[in-house]
Amino acid sequence: MRTVTRPNRATIWNRFVASDPGLLRLMAGLRTVGAIALTLAVLGLMGSGPSRMVTGAMTAMVATFSIKEKHRGEQAVTLALGLPVAITAMSLGALLHGHTFASDACFIALIFAAVYCRRYGDRGTALGLIAFQVYFLSLFGGATYASLRELWATLAIGFACSALVRFAVIVESTERVLRRLRKAFRARVAQLVSVQIDLLDAGPDDVEKALDDVRLHTSRLHESAMMIQDRLDEGTADGATASLLQRRVAEAEIAAERLGVLILTARSAEPADTLALHLPDAPLPEPGDRLLKQDDTVETLHRDLEALQVLVAGPVSGERGAGVAQLRNRLLGYRDEENLPHAPAAVQDVFRGIGEATRAALGLRLALDGPQDESDDSPETKRSREELDAEDASIAAEEGEEEEPHPTGLDRPTTRAAVQVSVGSTLAIVGGELLSPQRWYWAVLTCWVVFLNTSSTGEILVKGYRRLLGTVLGVVAGVLLADVVGGHTWTAFALVLLFIFAMYFTAPVSYVLLSFFVTAMLGLLYTVLNTYSPAVLVLRIEETALGAICGMVAAIVVLPVQTDRRTDELLAAVLVRLGDVSGAAVEQLSGGIALDLLGKARELDVALDKLRASTKPLTHPITPWRARRQTARYIVALLETCAYHARSLAATAELLPYSRSVAADPRLKLAGRRISHNIDVLVARVAADAGDGVAETGASLAAMLELDTPDSPRHDRVTGRVLRHLQRLDEGVIGLARPLGVRISTPAKKPARSAAR
Repeated sequence: MRTVTRPNRATIWNRFVASDPGLLRLMAGLRTVGAIALTLAVLGLMGSGPSRMVTGAMTAMVATFSIKEKHRGEQAVTLALGLPVAITAMSLGALLHGHTFASDACFIALIFAAVYCRRYGDRGTALGLIAFQVYFLSLFGGATYASLRELWATLAIGFACSALVRFAVIVESTERVLRRLRKAFRARVAQLVSVQIDLLDAGPDDVEKALDDVRLHTSRLHESAMMIQDRLDEGTADGATASLLQRRVAEAEIAAERLGVLILTARSAEPADTLALHLPDAPLPEPGDRLLKQDDTVETLHRDLEALQVLVAGPVSGERGAGVAQLRNRLLGYRDEENLPHAPAAVQDVFRGIGEATRAALGLRLALDGPQDESDDSPETKRSREELDAEDASIAAEEGEEEEPHPTGLDRPTTRAAVQVSVGSTLAIVGGELLSPQRWYWAVLTCWVVFLNTSSTGEILVKGYRRLLGTVLGVVAGVLLADVVGGHTWTAFALVLLFIFAMYFTAPVSYVLLSFFVTAMLGLLYTVLNTYSPAVLVLRIEETALGAICGMVAAIVVLPVQTDRRTDELLAAVLVRLGDVSGAAVEQLSGGIALDLLGKARELDVALDKLRASTKPLTHPITPWRARRQTARYIVALLETCAYHARSLAATAELLPYSRSVAADPRLKLAGRRISHNIDVLVARVAADAGDGVAETGASLAAMLELDTPDSPRHDRVTGRVLRHLQRLDEGVIGLARPLGVRISTPAKKPARSAAR
């Protein structure tokens, strides 16, 4: 059994790094709080009143969180353009103060322009957001023509403080973020191996919990891999380096995920269905006895899995580095059949998986940390290095991708969203002024927010619900805090800074928490401005509910994008990517040539992530359609299973030119034809609603080729493992055919032989 030790500071920090890959949330929160604190300090030294300090703090916040570009030069340009945009928006708000109709019309026009500008990328999105938020700030603070000069100066101070903190105090670069993401990836691989050991140890009553932990950490590892992928082009020196890192990260992710499947199979009576790693409700395999009476083997597994944790943890040096080299030599030895312990085949597969995971860890370390001392290498380690060096030499910068056709007119997402938000905001203004002529703008703000980062009616409904729930909870907190803080201005500002940090740290995790901290912060700001009352916060709930309803109505009535339609589009994209990856992998494994297999696999992951996000409204606990909820979860889980097997095929195919244990087998092309046909039928059904296609079933793919027998040569045993991935992929595709309404052919039965013969 594992020895339980008390975590030290380094362990705790590594866990935190893994929970916040790249420290992106931490740095965003610190940068925003730093800009606001500096602005408040400057305005305090100038003797500004509470109203001006609130304006400055909000300006610094907007100027900081709006900028999303990755390069500092681009950030500086956007920040410089943002100041005149902010001054213009504040001036319009002040000049139109008291002119209700003109002010409302200007607000609607500005909202349309701000949303429409998202089509121009991060800069257009940032400038539109600054314009909207500053105009909203003019309404919140009651800006007038007489106070314009002071307001301009306050805006300039807020932007200057934001720039100072961004470029001089909390300096970020894409290279630095990428380095932290790499460290987080290593930490998450180590955490995944740790919970896989727990799965190996789990008793019959603890298997489900251990498997849940494996699912959670596998998902987190995938999240880190995708974040690294997003930063590669900007954070590396050239395309070849980016391609190398992409390949090594993908290999490590695939090897770590596969190790979990092998451990589950080793402790089960039959090969584990990989669906169990992706669908929480999937039936668990029956426990087996492969590990019983194998105490020495289980102890060796523990030792080697813990050694694997050490290898993936990070750079080493000195005496510890020499010890780690010995561990690496031993684990890489499992890539050779003669070094495997005497044990059942499924248990031997776990040791093979450890060997492949160690090779992936070595490749990742070489890509991240550069060449290392090779004096202690064993023959197996030297062979792995030679394979990795050969792969590195073959990598060239990727060719430019073909541009996909972009929609035009009202089919363009930004145009559609601009029209929808404008209509919803108009309804919110009318209804909001009926509730409160003074604070109607809260309804407009909610309507604006529910359309951010949403692409279907269902997503807008869920976001509106979460916004309202967070607001209600925040009002309760605001009432309690207002009584405690009283007239202590600086105490209130300190709590405001704390809540702002919490907003940005929790925003990617929970929109409910974000709304909670925003509303609690507003209660404190009302206290500072001496305009607080419980009725004001209750009105905040009413205006929020109204704004959410107006946004939902606009999404449903005006140019609606139904969740089903959006989901079908993304599902078709996933199936196309799945066909690309599996087809290219089979092509190379059968002796052909395929380019950038792991790049295609990463495109599949990106498409699958988009589909997973779009199905959240269908899988949300409050959805009234329980059957659709179960179907959506089942389809996504099946696709995740298919993607796992496709990634494994791609990783094996990538080894083909360099590995001594993997050889091309032309017979595999026959096995891939049925999968390719069935995927094409599914794509036609989803994308074109073609109901005349028929998915083909038949004999097991392995049985078709009569491979993977005990007497098969080594290359055939590798082909057999490839066939098992193809078999699972084939089963997954057929499993998708049923909920998608695709007819499945029934293979003709052969006539029975005569008993007299």
